[in-house]
Amino acid sequence: MSVPVFLSDALGGSELVLDGPEGRHAAAVRRLRAGERVDLTDGAGAVAECVVREALKDSLRLDVVGRYDVPAPRPRIVAVQGLPKGDRGELAVEMMTEAGVDVIVPWAASRSITQWKGDRAAKALARWRSTAREAGKQARRFHLPEVTEPASTAQVEKLLRDAALALVLHEDAAEPLSRLEVPADGDVVMVVGPEGGVAEEEVARFRAAGAVPVLLGPTVLRTSTAGVAAASVLMARTGRW
Repeated sequence: MSVPVFLSDALGGSELVLDGPEGRHAAAVRRLRAGERVDLTDGAGAVAECVVREALKDSLRLDVVGRYDVPAPRPRIVAVQGLPKGDRGELAVEMMTEAGVDVIVPWAASRSITQWKGDRAAKALARWRSTAREAGKQARRFHLPEVTEPASTAQVEKLLRDAALALVLHEDAAEPLSRLEVPADGDVVMVVGPEGGVAEEEVARFRAAGAVPVLLGPTVLRTSTAGVAAASVLMARTGRW
């Protein structure tokens, strides 16, 4: 059984206290007890290997038995996710986080049925970030993915221009993703369309920004699974897997 991971900003010293929501979850939900191993991370690469000294009602007292830093993985995988309907956005975020995607950019594509506006936008973004946080801990990721503010099409164009490799997943593309040369460093930015796909006007704009339309395979995947499928190919191509 893998060692559970919890988030903490306080990793200094030989003794630590895990309290707040993380400590409550560890003590009351996971029911961790004295002598059990846990890892704490700040989500930015720092790790404290710990043993539970004492389990209280809603916190843990921990002894630190080791420390190390995990370098940020390269190249960085950035997924621009067209806003899906319902809870498929959280599903996409969860699976891409588990696969190792480093940055997730919500994108209000022209064919997105769902539109984030006002309070709804703030709540939806909070759900995506919470999903990434919990999935990252479950997957024992010590660099948690960043879920950015929602991006416009113009902002996505800038991401593509600045990328070491820019990709648009498209069912009519001729170039298979699996055959592309992938850089060893920099940002690999891939655009995943919503349920209706990426509109032709958007494809044209993204191509002008330097993006290459790529094909995943002979079947058409749903927006909630296309991102994790593409990320899997990229992870294997870069050697991160």
